[in-house]
Amino acid sequence: MTTQQLIEQIQLKKSFLCIGLDVDLTKIPQHLLELEDPIFEFNKAIIDATHDLCVSYKPNTAFYEAYGIKGWKSLQKTINYINENHPEIFTIADAKRGDIGNTSSMYAKAFFEDLNFDSVTVAPYMGKDSVEPFLAFENKHTIMLALTSNEGAFDFQTLETNGKELYKQVLETSKGWKNSENLMYVVGATKAEYFTEIRKIIPTSFLLVPGVGAQGGNLQDVCKYGMSENVGLLINSSRAIIYASNGENFTQKAREEAIKVKNEMEEILKSRF
Repeated sequence: MTTQQLIEQIQLKKSFLCIGLDVDLTKIPQHLLELEDPIFEFNKAIIDATHDLCVSYKPNTAFYEAYGIKGWKSLQKTINYINENHPEIFTIADAKRGDIGNTSSMYAKAFFEDLNFDSVTVAPYMGKDSVEPFLAFENKHTIMLALTSNEGAFDFQTLETNGKELYKQVLETSKGWKNSENLMYVVGATKAEYFTEIRKIIPTSFLLVPGVGAQGGNLQDVCKYGMSENVGLLINSSRAIIYASNGENFTQKAREEAIKVKNEMEEILKSRF
């Protein structure tokens, strides 16, 4: 999926919602555990109930790897189901990979070719040669960690070196990498006050924003400071939507929560564009 196609989907659906498919078998409805592949069946039900309200799904791969080969197969079935039934959806492998060049090439091949995700999250700590192998794939996107929403983000990301915070140096340096037009960035919603500074460096890049909802981030603030001329935001919500209920009505409740977020996004878009 190209960036322009993603923008068109946002305009069409009046939504920039990304739903995180982070499946924990201890939290899903008990009746699904009787099925052969409860992880996939849960995802399929959530997708069927919400695909018209969001523009993206983001499975966090740790929630699948934790269950070994069965979990990996569930992930593969999930991405295949999305690609076959809802090709307009932008898919994100939340894998946070990043290693020396030849290893990164294999990670990129796994997520972009074998699983056929549209994008993958990566960690930039090892620098250019660990990220450029992901950027080499045409019409695929690399979503690089920039300023995260966790408490430990302040351990390194906001430290000043030569008078400038590290996260700003990461953003500025990455703009010079080969195929950097394929870069997107992770910026946590709980850091809303930083969006103005970030937009000075990357005014049009898409930002994947976790932390709205269960982690306490505010959608209005994120949009006020972080929205670009092409929206430029994918707001992720996971637990607040997919675990809205663990009963028989879980799909209905998930849809209701997704509608609340989507409606708020639609109002914001009306006021901005």
